Amino acid sequence: MRILSFDIGGTFIKYGIVGDDFKLLETHRVPTQANKGGQELIEKIIGIVESCEKIDRVAVSTCGQVDSENGIVVNAPGYIPYYTGMMVKKLIENRTDIPTFVENDVNAAAMGEAMFGAAKGYSDFICLTYGTGIGGAIFANGKLYKGFASSAGELGHMVTHAGGKQCSCGGEGCYECYASANALISAVNKVSKEKLDSYSIFEKDNFEKPEIRSEIDKWIDEIIVGLINIIYTFNPPLIVLGGGIMNENYIIDLIDRKIYNRLMPNYRDVNIVRSRLGNDSALLGVAYQAANLK
Repeated sequence: MRILSFDIGGTFIKYGIVGDDFKLLETHRVPTQANKGGQELIEKIIGIVESCEKIDRVAVSTCGQVDSENGIVVNAPGYIPYYTGMMVKKLIENRTDIPTFVENDVNAAAMGEAMFGAAKGYSDFICLTYGTGIGGAIFANGKLYKGFASSAGELGHMVTHAGGKQCSCGGEGCYECYASANALISAVNKVSKEKLDSYSIFEKDNFEKPEIRSEIDKWIDEIIVGLINIIYTFNPPLIVLGGGIMNENYIIDLIDRKIYNRLMPNYRDVNIVRSRLGNDSALLGVAYQAANLK
């Protein structure tokens, strides 16, 4: 079976062909151009599908809350206008006649890690991705937990600071306002003499500046606050941390050194690791789900 798998993000659409053994045969990416809206985004996806030969299934991982049973984006981030309510599955199938499966991106990443990555062999774990915001997924009893309205796992919108910063969700004090990669970039650029991104922050010349290191350490403390809440709520054996910024060893090492002393003893067996599949986790996870369509 050849599956054309997509991962729709705010900046890029990554896509690739997944073969029978769930290996990526090739990958590509194109700009999302999110500001042009949901309809144009789906037209771009359909155009890519139509340009590919011998495709048996289409798999779509996307930002936003997703009703995966019906393939509908039930609530989309504000940076993609007119995406909420988009019937992605129906639109693609009507135009291409290829069976299509649609899933939230972090749920897809969690499935990828469960089947092929850091969570293989675990029936229960939490997956978090740190980027523009913070996405979450809950894997329980060997399957994704979706919740009543297919929207469970919005862990980035836990309130960690009552009356805190205004969040894009309309609330205040959400976890992602303080612990996302964007939150770190914003904090560092208030003390830096030059504009830095998430990669340049950790370059040696910048990382060793006391004012920047201080902001990094405070940001990691914010990550830990959210992780403690999650650990006390779900008591998971494993938490998988994703997002490009988690490739920095300093982050994982400092979390590991600090968090366990802040947990009650009977919660300290949780294992906190980074994603093993990296940016391919959602592509492989949603392809696995599409392959098992009935």
